[in-house]
Amino acid sequence: MVSEIVTLQAFLEQWAGEDPTKAEIASTVRTIASTGVGIADLVARGPLEEGLASARGTDPNAGGDTQKELDVIAEECLRAALRETPVAYLASEESEELIALNPRGNLVVAVDPLDGSSNIDTNVSVGTIYSILPFSDEERENPNAAVMKPGTNQLAAGFLAYGPATILVSTLGDGTQVFVYDRDRSEFILAREKVEIPVETKEYGINQSNMRQWDAPMSAWIKDCLAGAEGPRGKNFNMRWVGSMVADAFRIFTRGGVYLYPSDKRKGYENGRLRLIYEAFPVAMLTEQAGGGATDGKTRILDITPHHIHQRIPLVFGSKAEVEKIASYY
Repeated sequence: MVSEIVTLQAFLEQWAGEDPTKAEIASTVRTIASTGVGIADLVARGPLEEGLASARGTDPNAGGDTQKELDVIAEECLRAALRETPVAYLASEESEELIALNPRGNLVVAVDPLDGSSNIDTNVSVGTIYSILPFSDEERENPNAAVMKPGTNQLAAGFLAYGPATILVSTLGDGTQVFVYDRDRSEFILAREKVEIPVETKEYGINQSNMRQWDAPMSAWIKDCLAGAEGPRGKNFNMRWVGSMVADAFRIFTRGGVYLYPSDKRKGYENGRLRLIYEAFPVAMLTEQAGGGATDGKTRILDITPHHIHQRIPLVFGSKAEVEKIASYY
């Protein structure tokens, strides 16, 4: 916790100083955060905002998932707001190609406008995940090149969680911070200046109903966890699974644990289900900046080079010792 009130605006200004590139990143983070407040207000209306949880048409979005009405609204809100920032292009789950924004921009934002949208009508926390990347003059002829780089290329990353509180989890490359939106002040307030994910854990989050579909290493790991204190792991585990990644991630940033979304034998899940560029990359950066680990089971997430904007990947992140233990099963 912090002892004095520090707003997001003040935190970003102090971080940016006189550096023009940092000032552009700060401006972009502020815009995403303020846009998220509006999205949170829509989410909070729940069933009163008729139709937000309904599917839009029968075709999936660019990421291959059913598109909800609020998915599209969230992207439209972000697109409109980011036009006024130094962002040249937006890569979004909801759009097949990059979206051109500011022709003079020096940044690219990759975003999942509404993570967990399948939970909109169940009053479960949903959110917005983002990654901020550099955009060079050489890439103006081929904008896709800006996002086809390893996750180590990210300048900043974060997510907003729209739940009982509207929360921003952010990293600018120097630790991970948590800000909470104070509606009395109409400001995001710094709540945790340096998040540290516990190295060890006894808690995991996974959709265990798919166990029969997993490969042998993942099945072996979960079997050993279920064996409890009498088994090879020598301790009892708890399972927590919301199914909305921002909610599951915030739990890990709060008290530790591991999140797992492995590949499996089902059609469409062979290469994992989460998107590399605008889900796995930002969460991995946040996790590592908080002392945790993030892999696809074998390879560090931030070392992977994408081959497609909407590429899917298995994802394991959270408490470092357990992430490494899971990797040892592979």
